[in-house]
Amino acid sequence: MRSSGTSGAGALGFRAGKWNRTGHRKTAAQARWCWRFTRTSAAVAATAFFAASLFVVYDVTRTIAGVQHELAAIGEMLAADIAMRSPGEAQARLEASSLRTGGLIKASLAAATTPGLLTESVPAGPHGTIGLEIEHTAALSGVSGRGALAFALAGVLTLASARRRKGMPAPEERDSYDQLAAAIPMGLACWTGSGQLIVCNEQYRERLDLDDARLTYHQAVSQLIAGGYMKLVRENDSLRQLELHRQDGTCLQIDERPLGDGAFMTLVSDVTETRRTDAMLQTIREEQRQLARRYHEEKLKAEAASRAKTNFLAHLSHDIRTPLNHIIGFAELMQHQTYGPLGDKRYAEYVETIKSSGEHLLASFAAILDLAELEGGRKALRQDPVLLDEVLKSVVERFKGQAQRAGITLLVGRETGAVLRGDRLGLMRMIGNVMDNALRFTQAGGQVTLASFVADDGVVIEVSDTGIGMDEDRLASLSQPFALGDASFTRDGVGPGLGISIARAIAEQSGGNLAIDSSPMIGTTVAISLPTEPAAASLAA
Repeated sequence: MRSSGTSGAGALGFRAGKWNRTGHRKTAAQARWCWRFTRTSAAVAATAFFAASLFVVYDVTRTIAGVQHELAAIGEMLAADIAMRSPGEAQARLEASSLRTGGLIKASLAAATTPGLLTESVPAGPHGTIGLEIEHTAALSGVSGRGALAFALAGVLTLASARRRKGMPAPEERDSYDQLAAAIPMGLACWTGSGQLIVCNEQYRERLDLDDARLTYHQAVSQLIAGGYMKLVRENDSLRQLELHRQDGTCLQIDERPLGDGAFMTLVSDVTETRRTDAMLQTIREEQRQLARRYHEEKLKAEAASRAKTNFLAHLSHDIRTPLNHIIGFAELMQHQTYGPLGDKRYAEYVETIKSSGEHLLASFAAILDLAELEGGRKALRQDPVLLDEVLKSVVERFKGQAQRAGITLLVGRETGAVLRGDRLGLMRMIGNVMDNALRFTQAGGQVTLASFVADDGVVIEVSDTGIGMDEDRLASLSQPFALGDASFTRDGVGPGLGISIARAIAEQSGGNLAIDSSPMIGTTVAISLPTEPAAASLAA
């Protein structure tokens, strides 16, 4: 606890006798005065209170905008934090973040948050929407204090504009001052230059627990500072602002302003909730910075791991393809018996098996290498005008015989005349991979449909089948490479499960996207959306 002397209070208090019109100290006899109101004073009062009202409206608008911006920033950080978590873990993280703020900010996975000025909804990817709501009292506590201060200053200007005369106010004038002070929603007291109390409102008395109307400024300061300490926040020729931290944990803000002739006023407001809110927001901002740094570090690690995986697959595929080419080449020589007969006829079957197995492995590693180059961005696709109808016709001609042999009906949609800008061979491979999967997992008597639909901003290519379909777990695993079909339907010669991954990579590098919808025993639909380029139509023509 600090004494009144060490806190800056002199014999008459902080400001008693300090301010006057000339800037010099006046004696107690010279500082006795009161007010008399005129029409000019009334005009000044109307202007001052109108300006205070405008300030309150502006302050409320700015505070609400700041709260919404803060909630949006917190929501984005929480969305990034829960993006890779399960719904249960995500909900637990949101509840933990609400507890860390002491219930000041509530976050939940709910799209039903009531829209309002102090609420915000932030998209959370697979988790839907994060609803955030800040506690109204804490968010607007500062607004009420600043609004009260604005109206208090308006009242002070009204008093300052009145005509002054020597001595204390007359009793009827003191009644009007009491009414004005009572209308101000914060502690207000006016003092003469000698530290005598002119007027104070009920809020000021409650702060000091006063009953004596003959209180002096020095006595008021002594009672305010008892059991706590006072800290100077700002001081200049027209304002002195202090913070009083009391023993019960409350924090009061004290503003002292000169009124002329050595008199001054004291405004006391409770800023305890504001300081607690500021501390909580500071804690939240620090947690945001920590979370952003951890997110950035994890992102760098994930990118480094992805690059390492891509490089490993590329080197592995390259190193294995060379000996496989030797195996296939020598198997062909033995198969043709270039240097003489092999002897036992079973050797010919073994050589054929060696050759077919080697070719299968070579094709698999070639697919792995292609995927690694596509994902790593080392395999650039051409950007030529491509007629979509011609690409689809080429794909249909390629798979027509396979569909007939499997007893599957192959249907083709109408032509669209769409022109794309991309790599023709890459687009054929993308659609061919999807078609190959559709035919492989569709039983005899089924149906596979290849169609395209054009819009103003792009084109959609759909491959639909009536095959075995997939459940949600199996569908989710298709986003990862090496995802194979159900073992019960797997046939000989199935590759490493990279068809969909390669098709997705080609679609994304072409500026599009690939989506899959499937139901068990009903079928699967793969939709590929690609952008069109009107300027390429004239080039194609």
